[in-house]
Amino acid sequence: MGRHFHINGITVNRTTQVESVAGGGAFHIEDVYPIIDGGRFPVKRVVGERIDVWADIYRDGHEVVAAALVWRPERDRDWQRVPMTFHSNDRWGGSFVPDEIGRYVYAIEAWTDEFATWRHGFELKQKAGVDLTLDAIEGAGMLTKAQSGSKAAAAVILRQCEDYLQTGEVAPLLIPELKDAMAESQVHSDLTRSQLFPLMVDRPRARSGAWYEMVPRSQGQTPGQHGTFGDCIARLPDVAAMGFDVVYFTPIHPIGRTNRKGRNNAVTAAEGDPGSPYAIGAAEGGHDAVHPELGTLEDFRAFVSACKHLDMEVALDFAVQCSPDHPWLKQHPQWFKRRPDGSMRYAENPPKKYEDIVNPDFASEDAGALWNALRDVVLFWIDQGVRIFRVDNPHTKPFRFWEWLIHEVQLHHPGVIFLAEAFTRPKLMKGLAKLGFTQSYTYFTWRTQKWELEQYLTELTAYPERDFYRPNFFVNTPDILPYHLQSGEPWMFKSRVALASTLSSTYGVYNGFELLEHEPIPGKEEYLDSEKYEIKVRDWDKAGNIKPYIRDLNRARRDNPALQQTSNLRFIPVDDGNVIGFVKESVDGANTVVAAIALSRDPHEFWFPIGDIQIDVNGERKHVAAVEDLISGERRPVQWGGIHLRIDPTRDPALLFRCLA
Repeated sequence: MGRHFHINGITVNRTTQVESVAGGGAFHIEDVYPIIDGGRFPVKRVVGERIDVWADIYRDGHEVVAAALVWRPERDRDWQRVPMTFHSNDRWGGSFVPDEIGRYVYAIEAWTDEFATWRHGFELKQKAGVDLTLDAIEGAGMLTKAQSGSKAAAAVILRQCEDYLQTGEVAPLLIPELKDAMAESQVHSDLTRSQLFPLMVDRPRARSGAWYEMVPRSQGQTPGQHGTFGDCIARLPDVAAMGFDVVYFTPIHPIGRTNRKGRNNAVTAAEGDPGSPYAIGAAEGGHDAVHPELGTLEDFRAFVSACKHLDMEVALDFAVQCSPDHPWLKQHPQWFKRRPDGSMRYAENPPKKYEDIVNPDFASEDAGALWNALRDVVLFWIDQGVRIFRVDNPHTKPFRFWEWLIHEVQLHHPGVIFLAEAFTRPKLMKGLAKLGFTQSYTYFTWRTQKWELEQYLTELTAYPERDFYRPNFFVNTPDILPYHLQSGEPWMFKSRVALASTLSSTYGVYNGFELLEHEPIPGKEEYLDSEKYEIKVRDWDKAGNIKPYIRDLNRARRDNPALQQTSNLRFIPVDDGNVIGFVKESVDGANTVVAAIALSRDPHEFWFPIGDIQIDVNGERKHVAAVEDLISGERRPVQWGGIHLRIDPTRDPALLFRCLA
């Protein structure tokens, strides 16, 4: 939690940054949890979730220390506070529950409880038989200085003060009620407050969701005919029946004609080739327009409404790039770079070339106007009902731009979710998450071995990653057909979607996965005849599809809060190198799920040791006594510390159980 460095032999904690509200400065507040990079970036939580805050708090001398946890929405001035509790070795803890989404700040306050200090010293002297006449007068004098407590506390203080003055006995000064009343009412002359720590409180969809990626122009039923938003609406019942929560569209904007790509990324397009939807912008409009063949803006709003009716919502691709025909190139030529010969510099990611795309220049002298224009694009689609944005290649744009844009948008629309599509260096991916991206793509797409899955999930669920990095496990994308799916074996597709949907609370599939599509460009992790460059028509009920399997997984996710979070995960030692086992517990502790998933096609028999698992039953922790299969409903007793399991991957590579007491 804390980070230390040394100066002249003195250890300094980097999280120890305190400001004295009253100029005292006697306190050290350090090793605060949770914070990200010393409080530079916000911790992430979900509305209604309890925030546990810990810190080491100490001062010189033997005075009694008191502490409080304070918090408020970022834009408010009034603080809410709750007392912190001393545990041991100067460690204090407190918690609060934010009841609204949005950005918050929290801090820790510490001060000397002068009356409690007097009381403690008085009792020690009393035991030693010391004359306490002056000490009693001193304690009574403190009562006259109390100022800011409640009416009830003031009444206690007045009554006990009068009792002391009338009787001369010290007993009225020592009752517990007076100690509490004084703790509430006395002036905190040396109050010290830590720095402010940021917190982002999101809606539940930020933590949990099943995404279905859809290429809208390929949702029609007539070969060679461009799909429409109406065709997409017609597909929604099928998507909803599989249990998905989010329908994610690839770009829906007009597609440029200059340097348009042909099928299979051919440099030259043939007559009728639709081009890549990522070459955004044409005479019909740019990022705030829809491709005419898809329909109208009103048709898009009808699609958003249809999703809402089926308890789903829309995610939209936000790709900060333009075709050479984008209106911005004429309206704002200063936003783009040109080569020495005056030609436009197209996008590259060597050895890949994107001749149909040019990138805005974030270093231009007019960069501020560019930033505002991109923000306004996001706000435009929010006005159309979109609350989720998948951001294409954010790691190729300035970090400070994303931090600014996300903050700007969420100040006015705190429920908006941003997913970072960045398959790049791990620290860079984590850096984007710290800057404000709500969710992040991951390397799960390529993790296949038991040891690497366990290692990777252990990394993602450890501190501090669990406090800022929310993984979204996509099994495939339009750009990525992993080698392990290219055989087309149904058990592998089932295994991968079972892993993604249970290890992570948020996961996604790209349409066609449910049909076991697996034809690659030879030697590459890319789809042959990719619909990034052509329109496809599919039989969505094709024989051999795994739609019922995906439906059952998503139903299990919805019915079990343990599967709607990622952090509370622990691996179970299974004596089979091709079976991975784990246990997940819901945030409130009321639901616990165990899973065993095969990573190879051969049958597996093994002992599943789960006898040490404890579950919450009416506030008590009890050992698991039985398990219930989440798919079949069958119950099995836990005997001798576990259960004997058999997995036949050709039927079902995953076994999922709810734990029962």
